[in-house]
Amino acid sequence: MLGSNCNVGRGAYVGPGVVIGDNVKLQNHALVYEPARLADGVFIGPAAVLTNDEYPRAVTPDGRLKTGDDWHAVGVTIGEGAAIGARAVCVAPVTVGRWALVAAGAVVTKDVPDFALVVGVPARRVGWVGRAGRPLESKGDGTWVCPETGETYTEAGGRLTPAG
Repeated sequence: MLGSNCNVGRGAYVGPGVVIGDNVKLQNHALVYEPARLADGVFIGPAAVLTNDEYPRAVTPDGRLKTGDDWHAVGVTIGEGAAIGARAVCVAPVTVGRWALVAAGAVVTKDVPDFALVVGVPARRVGWVGRAGRPLESKGDGTWVCPETGETYTEAGGRLTPAG
C-alpha cells in the first residue's frame, strides 16, 4: 500500500504487502521487501536495502529449492521522518525510530532509537539528530539543541525526547 504524495525512484522495488505512509521518498534502486512498514515522511536513499529473511537460504537442508512456505518473512519498521542513507542495509527484524538518521553504508542489526544518528558496520549510535536532520549540539546538561531550528531535546536513559 502506497500513501499519498510519494516519490518512487527508477529501479526501486517495493514488495507485496509493504505499507508506505504519506510523503515518503524512495530513491533509485532502493529495495524494500515485505512486510516492511514505512511511516509518513520517511526517506530511503539510493540502493538502500530493507531485508526480510533472518536465515536466508535458497534451498532446504535436503537440497530442495525453498518456496514461500519454507520461511517466515520478518519486516523492517521505519518511524516517522526517519532517513536511511545510500546503500545502507537494515537487517530484519529491526525498527528505526522516528526522525533517526542511518548513515550511508551503515548496516543496522539492532533497533535504532528515535532521533539517533547511527553509522558503521554494524551500526552504532554516534550522536543525535533533530527533525531537520542536522546533528544536535550538546549543552552539557542532558539538553541538546538543533543548530538549524533551535528546537531543544532532553536526553535521559539513552533516549532523546523533544523538550516541552
